[in-house]
Amino acid sequence: MEQNLVYTLRDYYPDLSTKSLEALSKCTRILRVDKKTQLVREGQYAHHLYFVVEGLARAYYLKDGRDLSDWFAFEKEFICPIQSFFYGIPSPHYIETLESSVLLAIPRDQINLLSDEYRDIDRLGKIIVTQTMLTLQERVTAYRFENAQQKYQHLLEQRPSIELRVPLIHIASYLGITIETLSRIRNAKRKI
Repeated sequence: MEQNLVYTLRDYYPDLSTKSLEALSKCTRILRVDKKTQLVREGQYAHHLYFVVEGLARAYYLKDGRDLSDWFAFEKEFICPIQSFFYGIPSPHYIETLESSVLLAIPRDQINLLSDEYRDIDRLGKIIVTQTMLTLQERVTAYRFENAQQKYQHLLEQRPSIELRVPLIHIASYLGITIETLSRIRNAKRKI
């Protein structure tokens, strides 16, 4: 019954066949973890792609003693240290849960084997990469052309519940602004 959680991958990609999901279920681990669980630390190798069934995770860097949020994964989204996962190098990121979470941990080597065997799993991988690239492109564009208020508004449009689930310090670092700037933006918005 527990392994049926693998079928939640259809929420992300409805075209996954039952045969593919059965193959994935044989190699996928289900993790039930507490808030602030470290899934990957800087310097570790990424051996798994994580799918968030319930909860929330983030990727972040530590730079000069500062915690810099780089990515958030909500329900029905994937997260992993991308460079480590694809290039087989040590991760520059930490990945941690921000809430108690249920995750599917799919081994990288199994994804590669199953992608060769099942066309829909290969297609799933391409969709994950494409959506990640598009999200990163949007973020780069926002950094270049939007002011702090516009970036914040854009984030709220994409993730309406983020303020309720993510500490403001992480939201500010994700947007590349100070917590003070974020507080000013939020206060000005409340006055309107």
